[in-house]
Amino acid sequence: MDLLRSLPIGLYIEKPFSWLHQLDPRVKLAWLMSLILSPLLSSAPWRLFLVAFLLLITWLSFIPWRVQKKQITWLLLFSFFVILLTAIAPDGLVINYQPRLPESEITINQPTDYQYILYEFNNFKITRRSLDLGIKVGTLLFTLIYSSNLYLLTTAPEEITAGIEDLLVPLKRLKLPITEVILTLTLSLRFIPLVLEEIQNLIRSIRTRAIKWKKLGIKKSISIWVIVMEKLLENILLRAEQIAIAMEARGFTTPNEHQVQWHQLSIKNNDIIALFMLLIFWGGRLTLG
Repeated sequence: MDLLRSLPIGLYIEKPFSWLHQLDPRVKLAWLMSLILSPLLSSAPWRLFLVAFLLLITWLSFIPWRVQKKQITWLLLFSFFVILLTAIAPDGLVINYQPRLPESEITINQPTDYQYILYEFNNFKITRRSLDLGIKVGTLLFTLIYSSNLYLLTTAPEEITAGIEDLLVPLKRLKLPITEVILTLTLSLRFIPLVLEEIQNLIRSIRTRAIKWKKLGIKKSISIWVIVMEKLLENILLRAEQIAIAMEARGFTTPNEHQVQWHQLSIKNNDIIALFMLLIFWGGRLTLG
């Protein structure tokens, strides 16, 4: 089990260097926030369009399928089961009220193909409202998780923090510690692979010992996993302490004494095209979504 290869959550992929990698991090951040905010108060067809749009962007960015295969598959399956469970769940409109007045004998039922209950089997019902709610919830989860992960896959942590710091420059007038926050964010993003590596090493060490879990029982199995979690926490804290010592040795004491220009930001032609497409995206959201 190789977590760094089979499930690259939040990891930056350097190669292949696609057009998505070349975009300015501020432009990609604007697209990310648009993909996160546009599903709010939108219709189910628009949310389905966002899922298809993200899959299309992934295909056009030429990210290797071996990198995204497990992630996309599991995320699509999870979203599908969320849609299914929400669709068969009660929609909250199951109470039949007694009419205040008797039905009129003159009323003639008009022919129509409309059906509120789309499918019914024993106690399970799929109604229009429950299906619409299921599509909205499932597609929202897919959009939020996958768009954020796609942004992290194609943007280096230094580029992310440089873009955010550039956008937060006006807040420095309020004497907010922007530089310290950005440095902390950079270290957090760079710390994710270290945590995954520690988890991976512990899982490998347990597998090499060929522990027979069925013979141990529940109590002993839980005690072993508690020991593993303690060891994981100890290793993570040790890595954090080593990083702190290395930073202090290199002069990272205050922002005024040691400043690092993480990334040179510049708007290019591709960024202008991406911003223009973003305007079209929001135009479609406001008119059709």
